[in-house]
Amino acid sequence: MSNIIGITMGDPCGVGPEIAVRALAEMSPEDRDRTRIYGNLTTLETARSALGLDIDLAPFVVDLPIEGAPLPWGQLSAVAGDAAFRFIEKAVRDAEAGAIGCIVTAPINKEALNLAGHHYDGHTGMLRSLTGSKAAYMLLASDRLKVIHVSTHVSLQEAIRRATTDRVLATIRAGDAHLKRIGYAAPKIAVAGINPHCGENGLFGTEDDDQIAPAVAAARAEGIDVYGPISADTVFYRAYSGAFDLIVAQYHDQGHIPIKLVAFDTAVNVSVDLPIDRTSVDHGTAFDIAGKGIANHGNMNSAIAYARKLVAGRATQG
Repeated sequence: MSNIIGITMGDPCGVGPEIAVRALAEMSPEDRDRTRIYGNLTTLETARSALGLDIDLAPFVVDLPIEGAPLPWGQLSAVAGDAAFRFIEKAVRDAEAGAIGCIVTAPINKEALNLAGHHYDGHTGMLRSLTGSKAAYMLLASDRLKVIHVSTHVSLQEAIRRATTDRVLATIRAGDAHLKRIGYAAPKIAVAGINPHCGENGLFGTEDDDQIAPAVAAARAEGIDVYGPISADTVFYRAYSGAFDLIVAQYHDQGHIPIKLVAFDTAVNVSVDLPIDRTSVDHGTAFDIAGKGIANHGNMNSAIAYARKLVAGRATQG
């Protein structure tokens, strides 16, 4: 399996090109040789000019055409949405073929994607579709807090429907396997409750007793060191303080808000249970500052570092 990291450029009108170029420019020569940017060379060279950098990008770019490139910075565009999709599609196919070891995605714009006729709720759904996977879980990772989600880009009403015993159990298993892969011998996992105070014995809802508790019991029976459901208003603080290695969050905001509060610039978005490895920045396209050369690439550096850890871990396992 390849040790090359493939960075997808993201929406050509957003900050993706800038953060990809800046990250590449800062790498050691050895790391640069193990990196490819899937994007559009003309756009990346325009970003390089905005950053005032002097680096030959061509050897490190898998160049895909965009009609009219470079497109105007910061503008919603179906052309850009289609290009962002094609960068990801090419990277996925190369990852499946073993040409690259992990994909690192720069931000896409969901509205642009849909304008181009690519109807996905985001990267994770797109990657699941492209790889033919039944399931994929979003894990947000920071140094002191890691969260995996039972569901993400659905309404709160739909998220409650999706919090079935089977789905919660599958999420626990996926999180446990991922942490073991990155070096945790026996991960300690907490499952957040879905209702206030986990329903307070049915006073505020029965989902925690009827759906979530049985999943935790089943996972424990399999030997997973998991606890819960635990009231969501305390469990994140406990994990941040070191009591747990991972939290299973029941829905998007329950997991995203604590992570963004404590690790806004460093948290990495990881897709778990896909047949290929993928990490991502945990921020958007930032159209308002695109092309100005001021975008912070710290999150991109974190995503690349996590990707290299996954590739190295797989080599060790192999």
